[in-house]
Amino acid sequence: MLRRRFLQSSAALLPLTLLERAALAAPDQSAPEAHVIPAGQDRLSEHHSLGFSTISFKVLPRETAGGLFLIEHTGLRKGGGPPLHVHYAQEEYFYVMEGTLLFQIGDRRVQLHAGDSVLGPRRIPHTFSCISDQPAHMLIAFTPAGQMEEFFRAAEEPGVSLQDPALFASHGMKMLGPPLSAG
Repeated sequence: MLRRRFLQSSAALLPLTLLERAALAAPDQSAPEAHVIPAGQDRLSEHHSLGFSTISFKVLPRETAGGLFLIEHTGLRKGGGPPLHVHYAQEEYFYVMEGTLLFQIGDRRVQLHAGDSVLGPRRIPHTFSCISDQPAHMLIAFTPAGQMEEFFRAAEEPGVSLQDPALFASHGMKMLGPPLSAG
């Protein structure tokens, strides 16, 4: 009986060991190199704004085979935030670094402060608004990345409004209502 358990546990470890050896022997040549992005900088040294905050792209979808898009919101002004919307294919993770934000995830409203985080699951309506007098600062991750980089680039084009349902629809989302009111 002990021999059988040993053989079962050894067999379970063997495929993992073979996979690890294969990965080490032939590293992915298409994998991007590690990169450092200085504080306050964008991955491509670009400048992005939604009108209510400044955005820096930190991890681009093409660096993670579309698995992740990470942005940093800085200078998020009181009352600033996106319309109520839903992502069909992405989870959206929010990590507050400074300020206080009011989030709506589904029917629930919650205040987040520095160090707090919340997940906006796919297909669950969500939005947020800065409610502190000081500007808010947060990281937002989208996984998988989907069309989020293209969405933020399109939102900056002249004549494009972040309040346009067609902008959301053309990037795999649906706009459901106005930005969150803190009142």
